[in-house]
Amino acid sequence: MKISQLFGKGRTVFSCEVFPPKKDTPVESIYKTLDGLKDIRPDFISVTFGAGGAARVHQTTREIASIIENQYHIPAMAHLTCVGADKGDVDLLLEQLKQDGVDNILALRGDVNPDYPPKTDFTHADELVAYIRARSGIGISAACYPEGHPESPDPVSDIRYLKQKVDAGAEHLVSQLFFDNEDFYRFLERCRIAGIGVPIEAGIMPVLSASSIQRMVSLCGASMPRKLTRILARYGDHPQALREAGIAYAIDQISDLIASGVDGIHLYTMNNPAVSRQISDSISSIRTL
Repeated sequence: MKISQLFGKGRTVFSCEVFPPKKDTPVESIYKTLDGLKDIRPDFISVTFGAGGAARVHQTTREIASIIENQYHIPAMAHLTCVGADKGDVDLLLEQLKQDGVDNILALRGDVNPDYPPKTDFTHADELVAYIRARSGIGISAACYPEGHPESPDPVSDIRYLKQKVDAGAEHLVSQLFFDNEDFYRFLERCRIAGIGVPIEAGIMPVLSASSIQRMVSLCGASMPRKLTRILARYGDHPQALREAGIAYAIDQISDLIASGVDGIHLYTMNNPAVSRQISDSISSIRTL
């Protein structure tokens, strides 16, 4: 099933993201995460494009997406990046995903890993989207940035580039993490004014560690509202307290987003099924309205 077909049915789509095991860990270790996620009944699960050489990355992402699709019977979405794939890699992966019954790809530019030279066939994600669309009927999703991509000169340019991805064939968008819902609502308004009508999911990452969230914020350019800054200052040196406060913050974000009628929630699980389950249980009634 194409992910774009999940939307427009009168409820909020709820999805999750997992990442492949580290290169020295067997891919089978992902089962523990997936076993913990299956009971929360996500509408789909995306699989990131992990670090490492292209051959291993393709194989691991593809293998996990196939496991999700064929063993857990949950729609899967495999990430694919410009920096990690040339045209030959894309052609091979499209064929393999078709054989596996995986109907969805998230097309990204990706971040350059200094240990691996980037591929150069695709410079930006819209080029990758267009290439995939010309060769396959697979469902194509793309990323968006509620506060603007860190490299965009201004919000107008950011929306213009996002529309290029949609015009190239992206049927669904997943947002980068954010911590102030008002940023997301303003972003949605700009998208709709620009004629971007595809479903847009809100990406939510629970704050569980002060150091990890500060690293993520520095990478993606998300801002830290005062409410969250106070939480980090108060509980940053107390892991269990920060975990509880971070989960509560994520639940509050999600509750407000669903009440506002967003298309979907995409939960960045960090392969932590216990946290995902706690969040899901707290919004179980909300999800069905």
